[in-house]
Amino acid sequence: MNRLLLAFAAGLAPLTTPTAALAEGGIYVGTEGKTVAVGGFDTVSYFRGTGAPVKGNARYKLRWKGAEWHFSSEANAAAFKANPIAYAPQYGGHCAWAMAQGYLAPGDPTAFDIVGGKLYLNYDQEIRAKWRKNITGFIAKGGPNWAKTPAGKTYSGSSWFGF
Repeated sequence: MNRLLLAFAAGLAPLTTPTAALAEGGIYVGTEGKTVAVGGFDTVSYFRGTGAPVKGNARYKLRWKGAEWHFSSEANAAAFKANPIAYAPQYGGHCAWAMAQGYLAPGDPTAFDIVGGKLYLNYDQEIRAKWRKNITGFIAKGGPNWAKTPAGKTYSGSSWFGF
């Protein structure tokens, strides 16, 4: 009987787990033909040194998930290349507060927080202040909303309400 239940549960697992195609939207790079993620800021710099974001240099660039990522040094580019998930912003660099509300909005690389070792961007400092009032709750809502975002979907000039 237990084997039958386990086999049944294993058969349902693919139906209840988001597929890779639905697991995440795209990387926010701005609108109309822009290709550089995080406004050209070095995402590794948020985690090293003073923790202040540093503008990257196109001389140290990588392509990842369809976007170009700039870094301030060869060492930071190498760190990102070795483990991009550790340094890339959550929700593809879209606003974390907006994601918790169920829509896509631009993320500002200067309106950020690192929570649980993850980088979250917000639309601006005013939205960041709202975000900081309930970070845990917003992350709890944002994760499932991001998982519902169609693969490759990004903010493209108007908010996308998809939830």
